[in-house]
Amino acid sequence: MGRCCVEDRIRRIYVPMTETGFYILLCLQKESHGYGIGQRISDMTGGALIIGPGTMYGTLSKMEKDGLIQFSREEDKRKFYLITDLGREILTLEKQRIRRLYKLVEEDEVQ
Repeated sequence: MGRCCVEDRIRRIYVPMTETGFYILLCLQKESHGYGIGQRISDMTGGALIIGPGTMYGTLSKMEKDGLIQFSREEDKRKFYLITDLGREILTLEKQRIRRLYKLVEEDEVQ
């Protein structure tokens, strides 16, 4: 299976994204580890979204396998990750989708 077909399959799987996946990719624009990502998401959402360890590490594992993130280093038994080019592309597609939705909602409220 060529790279193009793999990337198309990944796009179909991830767009639209789950809220968890979206926030993880958003956070991994800067290198981080699972616990740090969870803390940042909680801070960003004012505590509205708390991602449990099972969900966090399951999602990180799947995203790494699918090529959206990559392992960068280990420190004090913590695995650090960073978004890949494919992950950035998926994140950009999701941001565009959210902007379209927001624009439709705003336009609907004016009418």
